[in-house]
Amino acid sequence: MSGANASHINTPDNTTETYFDFTEENYERINRILSKYPANYKQSGIIPMLDLAQRQAGGWLPLAAMDKVAKIVGVAPMRVYEVATFYTMFNREKVGKYFMQLCGTTPCMICGSEDIKRTIENHLGIKDGETTEDGLFTLREVECLGACANAPMIQMNDDYYECLTPKTTIELLEACKKGTPPPMGKWGSLPMNGQVSCEGPQGKTTLIEEPKAPPLREGGFSSFEKVDPATVKVHMGYGTYEETAVKAE
Repeated sequence: MSGANASHINTPDNTTETYFDFTEENYERINRILSKYPANYKQSGIIPMLDLAQRQAGGWLPLAAMDKVAKIVGVAPMRVYEVATFYTMFNREKVGKYFMQLCGTTPCMICGSEDIKRTIENHLGIKDGETTEDGLFTLREVECLGACANAPMIQMNDDYYECLTPKTTIELLEACKKGTPPPMGKWGSLPMNGQVSCEGPQGKTTLIEEPKAPPLREGGFSSFEKVDPATVKVHMGYGTYEETAVKAE
């Protein structure tokens, strides 16, 4: 099964000297991210900031982007590298415009994921872990993506395409080549066999009505438009504001 390298390998567009900086729009997002945490816990924003950097860079994380995140949150770069190498959601090497993660875990395998894998490899001329020469597609086999009810499936970028067959897989690939991937369904995924979400052949049989959320307790966060992170412990009953503020400092 394919996987990323554990250590950094210099390439012409990914060295310690490569330039990276966030856009003004993304700096606004960074400020919103950091506002969720006390000033002495800025490192808590590393994961969402890495995701932001990866999206800006086109689906992968150059070394310079990780260094920039480390500088913003005030930690040693190694602390950011540790996060980026631990989570498989971060790509430290370039991937195609359509990054396909094919689930090969038992439910998908039993339902035909090996056939889907062979279909993708034969149709695109690539193997697991490779990218097409035109830079459009990258294929990577991964472990469970949590869509077992609609196996076999792939995650392509942020979207799930489920209930695949070799025929619908080729149709999906050809649509992507034209720049017109099928739009997502109502529930944020697209079973390629015409069904809606995880509904069976009889359609929806449960949760017919919209569920009602429980009411917020009186005097809780509902009365605040924006909660100061420093006061969270007070609302949770851990002490007075003065005590928690002193500890935070």
